[in-house]
Amino acid sequence: MMIEKSPTRFRLAPFRPKILESLRGYNKERLLKDLMAGLTVGVVSLSLCIGLGIASGVGPGPGLYAGIVGGFLISLFGGSRVQVGGPAGAFVGLMALMVAKYGVPNVLVCTMMAGVILIVMGLLRIGSFIRFVPQPVTAGFTCGIAITILTTQIRPFLGLNFGVDALGATLKEPAEFFPKMIALFKALPTVSPVTVVLGVLLFVLLLRWPKHWGKRIPASIIAVLAGMAWVGLTHLPGLSGLGFLQVETIGSAFPNGIPQGGLEFSWPEFDWGTINALVSPAFAIALLCALESLLSAVVADGLIDDRHDSNQELMGQGIANLVTPLFGGIAVTGVIARTATNIRAGATSPVAGMVHAAFLLLVVIVAAPLVVHIPLVALAAVLIMVAWRMGEWEEFRRLHHHEWEDSAVFLVTFGLTVCFDLTVAVKIGMLLAAILFVKRVADTTRVNTMSGDAINHSYGEDLHVPEGVIVYRIFGALLFGAADRLDNVLRRESGDIKVVILHMASMSAMDATALDRLENIHAKMKMHKLHLIICGAQSQCYAMLARSGFLTEVGLENVMPDLRAAVERARILIEEKGNPSVVEESASATA
Repeated sequence: MMIEKSPTRFRLAPFRPKILESLRGYNKERLLKDLMAGLTVGVVSLSLCIGLGIASGVGPGPGLYAGIVGGFLISLFGGSRVQVGGPAGAFVGLMALMVAKYGVPNVLVCTMMAGVILIVMGLLRIGSFIRFVPQPVTAGFTCGIAITILTTQIRPFLGLNFGVDALGATLKEPAEFFPKMIALFKALPTVSPVTVVLGVLLFVLLLRWPKHWGKRIPASIIAVLAGMAWVGLTHLPGLSGLGFLQVETIGSAFPNGIPQGGLEFSWPEFDWGTINALVSPAFAIALLCALESLLSAVVADGLIDDRHDSNQELMGQGIANLVTPLFGGIAVTGVIARTATNIRAGATSPVAGMVHAAFLLLVVIVAAPLVVHIPLVALAAVLIMVAWRMGEWEEFRRLHHHEWEDSAVFLVTFGLTVCFDLTVAVKIGMLLAAILFVKRVADTTRVNTMSGDAINHSYGEDLHVPEGVIVYRIFGALLFGAADRLDNVLRRESGDIKVVILHMASMSAMDATALDRLENIHAKMKMHKLHLIICGAQSQCYAMLARSGFLTEVGLENVMPDLRAAVERARILIEEKGNPSVVEESASATA
């Protein structure tokens, strides 16, 4: 009986952007649909890109640049037919913290590092493994991110003023959660009633805007235009003297506004000493980008009855995040809301996403001076609505229906995302989920002794286990969390045991730790002149035992397909123990 080793050859994922497939049979009719869809989603993205850039602490320009460059490259190189990319609310908290700690140039470098990580993930075919991230972890940081976005919009929504420092410079809003809450509480006396009233009205407008109207005119654009109308009204000659009616705008908060004239390529300046500190946030950005984009692509597949290429999508996201910072843009990913808008507007190919990016570029070139008149409270109302809709709030109502372990993972991930940052939340959330998974696997793994009566009852009266033979049956996956249960094989044996049969027919999988325990057990058995027989091993277990050489060490004549053959082999070993030549002859006949 020979075991052939046939190691599988790993291959990198091919680079095949979805646009190559989507443009087959492309015609004028599809082009018109993509143009209209691209313009529609471009209008929706305008306020979101600006608002997310401001909320991330980098200003309106980098948010728009991210939508232009990142959105174009995601559509051009991604693995989804209708995915739309750009800055996302998921990055707001992490970006704000990084900007406060490292500065904008280092944040751009960190985003480029995340891009490289995403490209490598795609090439290594890790896209299909993203589904192994537990739902409590994704739900926990999604709700946490929504709360983070809400906290970043309290100041502009209430029109708060943090005052100035001893040198007369305006104090900035802290990025960390607890200092932010303290600063907001202290600034409550500076609340602007006009800003609050305008913000509430705009939020109600967003909330009550009819859905059938929203298919033609997005509510976010109406809210922004209404806010700009208020700004224009309060600057009329007759009302310009009533300062209490005026609200903060992009122009008053960011005097430089958005540079007019298009994009500028430049290498970000950064401190080489911070590279090591940026590695962990870069992995957090990459993981979040992968989760967000692939989740969005899955939703898109369901809406258009298509199938995206997850590994190509990661490579497209990686290219976008590698290149976008070179034009001053922040991290980008595929986003569900804009992708769904793209689909509802009739998009048929990645061309729609590229048109969306071109529209944003046109705004920067032509209408940049108008953007400065957008009130921050209007963008705050839009982002609060985005945060409200992205949060999986029903998870809180369902906590008592889940196992306590799942609820704990969700609450820990949520709390860490809100109070600290996404990097810490993802690390600890995944670690906690992994520990609980190992515990659950270990709880379902059993190593049971099969008595002679039980064996005869299961396999027939003609299968009689000889004296001196003990059978252990393994149930479930024998992984590192449960491998110590194999020690019972030797601990529970009595002095008259001569042969041990490990019945693996119900053993679904094993790992290196279980293999190591098996090797130790076999070594101890050889010292005591005991025989070990393996029977019924399933494909994964059999292949691992064969590749490691363990089956050869045990003896291929002691590897049996089922329990009946194993018992026969055990009988031969016991009956012929004193006659090695007969054993060898019997083993050859069995093989």
